[in-house]
Amino acid sequence: MTDHLAAEAFGPLGDRPIMWVDCAAASAEGMARRYRQDTRAIVVGVDLAGACPSLDPAFFDMLLTTVVAPPSPWVGVAARRMDDRQKAIEARVANAPMAAGIAVDVFRACDHLPFDLGIAMESLGYSTLLAGGEFRKWRQGRVRPSTIVDEVDRPQVRVERDGDHVTITLARPDTRNAMRASMRDALHEALCAVLDDPSRPGMTLRGEGDCFSTGGDLAELGSADDMAQAHAIRTLRSCAARLHALGERARIDLHGACIGSGIEIAAAAPHRTARRGTFFQLPELDMGLIPGAGGTVSLARAIGRHRASYMLFSGRRVALAEAVQWGLVEAAA
Repeated sequence: MTDHLAAEAFGPLGDRPIMWVDCAAASAEGMARRYRQDTRAIVVGVDLAGACPSLDPAFFDMLLTTVVAPPSPWVGVAARRMDDRQKAIEARVANAPMAAGIAVDVFRACDHLPFDLGIAMESLGYSTLLAGGEFRKWRQGRVRPSTIVDEVDRPQVRVERDGDHVTITLARPDTRNAMRASMRDALHEALCAVLDDPSRPGMTLRGEGDCFSTGGDLAELGSADDMAQAHAIRTLRSCAARLHALGERARIDLHGACIGSGIEIAAAAPHRTARRGTFFQLPELDMGLIPGAGGTVSLARAIGRHRASYMLFSGRRVALAEAVQWGLVEAAA
């Protein structure tokens, strides 16, 4: 029977936000089930024996193993690095427990929601955190970069058509294709045009310059005054939702840095290739945030909820070889 007062010791308001479960224990699945039912803690299974035991992943938020290139939903971590990896995850969660708590709730909920409703769920959590203390502390404690000035006559994206195929290019290499509101809106408009075209052309999305996109422009992040309105705009102009609606017509050509929204949006398309040297990262937890461009939905569907959660809670870069093994990209070009 759940002790609801005792349950407050777990999760964002308590001192035990992560429950580490030894997967070698005979009671591992039962322990994970109880933690999921009775607490708000993040439940992580750890397989030091390298056995990838048969456990119901529904009761876990992450599953770590010492097996190299393990099957889904496991994440491979070298045995000599497992302890340090666990400590690093604990430190990041301890630095932003409210964001971590909302993240795990959103990941779990989106696992059972249609794509568009998952986008809405994520956006509500994101707007909540934008108004929260953890994000405010991050924003106050950093040196503000120079604001990127949008050039009125310079397009944010470039659209080209060749026969029955449209190529959309993120066209601000000077900003490393930072996903400002102006770029998001321009990309959304271009995707809607392809989606609504009665000739049903195929579409490739790519980035100009040395990377696909480094994600949201940090100078613009959190600048909205009305979080409710920001939520409405974020959901109505969701590029991830439009890519998902395009289905098999959509392909993404990735290269260089694909950070934050730079992979969250791309993961919504069913076909993704990447060039040598491409890497992927979700840094939002360090800012007291969760993904806000669709990542809790798009990435969870592309690589599974457990690996997407690992990307967020660890903050580590995922190299191309591992991304291919996970199915984040189909192949290295």
